[in-house]
Amino acid sequence: MQFIDRAEIFVQAGDGGDGIVAFRREKYVPAGGPAGGNGGRGGSVIFVATDRLQTLLDFRYRREFKAESGMRGGPSNCTGRSGKDLEVEVPCGTLLYDAGTKALLADLTEPGQRFKAAAGGKGGLGNAHFLSNSNRAPEHALPGLPGEARSLLLELKLLAEVGIVGLPNAGKSTLISALSAAKPKIADYPFTTLVPNLGVVRKPTGDGTVFADIPGLIEGAHTGLGLGHEFLRHVERTRVLLHLVDGTSADPIADYQTIQGELRAYGHGLEERPQILAVSKLDALDEEMATEIAETLAAIHGQPVLAISSVTRSGLDRLLDQVWTYV
Repeated sequence: MQFIDRAEIFVQAGDGGDGIVAFRREKYVPAGGPAGGNGGRGGSVIFVATDRLQTLLDFRYRREFKAESGMRGGPSNCTGRSGKDLEVEVPCGTLLYDAGTKALLADLTEPGQRFKAAAGGKGGLGNAHFLSNSNRAPEHALPGLPGEARSLLLELKLLAEVGIVGLPNAGKSTLISALSAAKPKIADYPFTTLVPNLGVVRKPTGDGTVFADIPGLIEGAHTGLGLGHEFLRHVERTRVLLHLVDGTSADPIADYQTIQGELRAYGHGLEERPQILAVSKLDALDEEMATEIAETLAAIHGQPVLAISSVTRSGLDRLLDQVWTYV
């Protein structure tokens, strides 16, 4: 499945139907009077959040959305049929911006949450509406009003409580596959993960917590280098960051400082987010080396540092215990 998290689309609400000019012409109704009905209201374009979608892929192939217009009024004071609203489903976590002003219009985070992006035009008035003591036979009606039209920018920010960050090949995908049913691609070369992966990890109480495996960051990611600039925004909604440092790296301390620097440079409060630090790939380290790395990082980080192995599942229970204290 392709992961698309940005799209630009055009929405057009339906036009209102025209009012009409008509008169009563029954044989036994003298001076029948006006009987032109009003036009129907145009349909609106409404966005609805759903948990059935995980990406904005549908908007790559369809970029224009137009609701149905209202019908013109009828004789005998019949109001025209209103146009049907067009409901457009988007994944939970979608933000809608005005493409021109870049103003945020809506943030759809809960399933079923709705936002009317373009209101349908009001139906025109038929001549029956203009009947008065001074005008017993009005011969004019109003046209329907046009529906709203606008260009929108859609941006998806994943809704995950735990964001897993680290340099490429730090073991993020292996960890999420060990903790959940997610099956991300795992290989021994950088940038194996090209899109965020989501996995649901069960709490002891039975309910699930969503973990997001964010593609590997590199130095300069906040400026557009590597893949991090494209996906750092998915960390913005997380409640806690799980930072993995590759224990087999040539310089784990420098790796840690690189990620911390990118979080600070990106901003949006990421550097202030609660953070759990863990040294990964414990199965490939001797105990003395793992202890030395963890103690050095703990002195810099200011909090205890865990040592884990996703392959042997060593330390994962302690890791999850810390996660549950935050979420």
